[in-house]
Amino acid sequence: MAAPLGPVKFWRPGTEGPGVSISEERQSVTENSGTTIVYNPYAALSIEQQRQKLPVFKLRNHILYLIENYQTVVIVGETGCGKSTQIPQERKRTERVEERIKDKASGALTFRVRSRKETSGLKEVAKESVEPLWSEKAEKRREFQEYLAEAGWTAEGRVVGITQPRRVAAVTVAGRVAEERGAVLGHEVGYCIRFDDCTDPMATRIKFLTDGMLVREMMVDPLLTKYSVIMLDEAHERTLYTDIAIGLLKKIQKKRGDLRLIVASATLDAEKFRDFFNQNETSDPTRDTCVILTVEGRTFPVDIFYLQSPVPDYIKSTVETVVKIHQTEGDGDILAFLTGQEEVETVVSMLIEQARALARTGMKKHLRVLPMYAGLPSFEQMKVFERVSRSVRKVIVATNVAETSITIGGIVYVIDCGFVKLRAYNPRTAIECLVVVPVSQASANQRAGRGGRNRSGKCYRLYTEEAFDKLPQSTVPEMQRSNLAPVILQLKALGIDNVLRFHFMSPPPAQSMVQALELLYALGGLDKDCRLTEPLGLRIAEFPLNPMFAKMLLESGNFGCSQEILSIAAMMQIQNVFVIPSNQKSQAMRVHRKFAVEEGDHLTMLNVYEAFIKHNKNSQWCQEHFLNYKGLVRAATVREQLKKLLVKFQVPKKSSEGDPDPVLRCIVSGFFANAARFHSTGAYRTIRDDHELHIHPASVLYAEKPPRWVIYNEVIQTSKYYMRDVTAIESAWLLELAPHFYQQGTHLSLKAKRAKVQDL
Repeated sequence: MAAPLGPVKFWRPGTEGPGVSISEERQSVTENSGTTIVYNPYAALSIEQQRQKLPVFKLRNHILYLIENYQTVVIVGETGCGKSTQIPQERKRTERVEERIKDKASGALTFRVRSRKETSGLKEVAKESVEPLWSEKAEKRREFQEYLAEAGWTAEGRVVGITQPRRVAAVTVAGRVAEERGAVLGHEVGYCIRFDDCTDPMATRIKFLTDGMLVREMMVDPLLTKYSVIMLDEAHERTLYTDIAIGLLKKIQKKRGDLRLIVASATLDAEKFRDFFNQNETSDPTRDTCVILTVEGRTFPVDIFYLQSPVPDYIKSTVETVVKIHQTEGDGDILAFLTGQEEVETVVSMLIEQARALARTGMKKHLRVLPMYAGLPSFEQMKVFERVSRSVRKVIVATNVAETSITIGGIVYVIDCGFVKLRAYNPRTAIECLVVVPVSQASANQRAGRGGRNRSGKCYRLYTEEAFDKLPQSTVPEMQRSNLAPVILQLKALGIDNVLRFHFMSPPPAQSMVQALELLYALGGLDKDCRLTEPLGLRIAEFPLNPMFAKMLLESGNFGCSQEILSIAAMMQIQNVFVIPSNQKSQAMRVHRKFAVEEGDHLTMLNVYEAFIKHNKNSQWCQEHFLNYKGLVRAATVREQLKKLLVKFQVPKKSSEGDPDPVLRCIVSGFFANAARFHSTGAYRTIRDDHELHIHPASVLYAEKPPRWVIYNEVIQTSKYYMRDVTAIESAWLLELAPHFYQQGTHLSLKAKRAKVQDL
């Protein structure tokens, strides 16, 4: 019997609705790889007509059949086909396998499904016909409705869970599904992300959540007993927590044969998922527990063109190739791939100049050049979807956002620069940064496929065919290029003591594991046997934050400054607190200096938050002081969530009453590993390994006399390695608060570290 529905929840007029200010939070490491762009070409139609237009609508019954008969279904479909919004709503669950018509010769509909040992790659040939889902006889006997909520998969209080790699995506897609179902968001359809749980335990049956929140739910309910179906959406992005969830779900499936798993991917490289989840250890394909279904693949051929010799400057070559296509090729829009925002804007400005020059020569067909990247405002992003007249050719210059995150109609010509910008982590220096690397063959093929959506297309690769053959088969998963400290902590909290033997889909480097274990040991989260400490380790694992932030918060009671540390931790989760309008730059900077203090960014953020509270969270005051009102409101919400955790762990509620020293010492107790000292060369060098760093231009310390010793939250790389969120400290605090880190040997031999602090 279904669980009784709770009362419908509404939010008061004048207050923010669910998820409104989530975009004000800083993106996590795992969220920088993509963006959420919402475009609906059928907005003028009714909801039901819009659903029927989606490619996945035609296969709704087939999907139900596969979910009934296989533990895991890998669904391959391009962005916009309806995987995320329609599959969770599937209506009538198939009842008994025996009732289905078994006569394969009955003329029933078959569909494309790939089984083991089938050729991988771009070929999408239906090599196997699966038992028909319905025929005329079957339809007379039992009518299949559309789409899992009404299919019986949410009966008896069970829930269909859909994970998204990014918080904004979880909120956006949940809102769309709630709209389609005519439901209030947070009732039948809800979402759960970090610091924001918009669900009703009694009523929510379709639940959208981030991969990280699903892993956290396993800490409370290891077998996910309330879920009947879990759908891993955008699995091709292979984010850090996606890979952790994949490994854990495989373990759960061995205990729960009734749990169904749907892995949705926008790329054609699905065989790896199939092989990982398939529990059939025999050579008989009929005993497979995992199957691949292709919703709609590349339907038109794309001709690939390579350079005869390498080019020294792919930016200049991109511009030349666009102009040549425009002058010599027929109708069709152009999509050019570059690595980042700066390159995109450079090429856009160069092409606009070229377009003006071509117009002066009397060329009838005009160019409309448009950028596309993650940081572009929504109204600018929507321009790439707008239709243009026949006398105009669109040129879209994009980052890898256009590779899988969106599908743009009308693209015929694709230009691939051959590079991509990825976040990478160096375990030796403990620094994460964005680096430009060659694309993988899978990404190159995905880019080429953008030109074959509406008709046959052409792809111009700005590298040689020999260079393509040397490219890696697939992009390195985030698991193999990220800081693993949060991941190891989560696995330990789930009872997986031997993390080295955990079944990772793509095992991380051993050195990254060792570095993460060392940091967690230094923070007190692990003991000398690498077991989770009690209660500190368990408590750190419960915080939805970096372990350093968690340690800082848990120690705040001992330093007598938990009130201030709560505010600082909340403010550190917000991006762009200070607003600097281009036409009022000097005035804004003058006002911002009122909040700045010589100790650095952490106490400056504390001043901003306390002033915001003192002025009753007034939006007009924020506008006058050039502060991000929505961001500060979000910080207040985050602070309340963190406060509940401190109350749960009985951390004393204390204030330092304006004394900065306890606050600074408490920050050092969490971030002691991120310490640097000023060097005679004019730069900072890390104590850990003598790596050169610089203070970020956005820091209040940037234009001041450099403090001798600082700690920082993170390092970002542009033209240099910059420390972000920097605070000046006393060097003696490092030895006092972290003697185990600076005076005892680890795999990095802390003799060197001790030598660096001998002059303290």
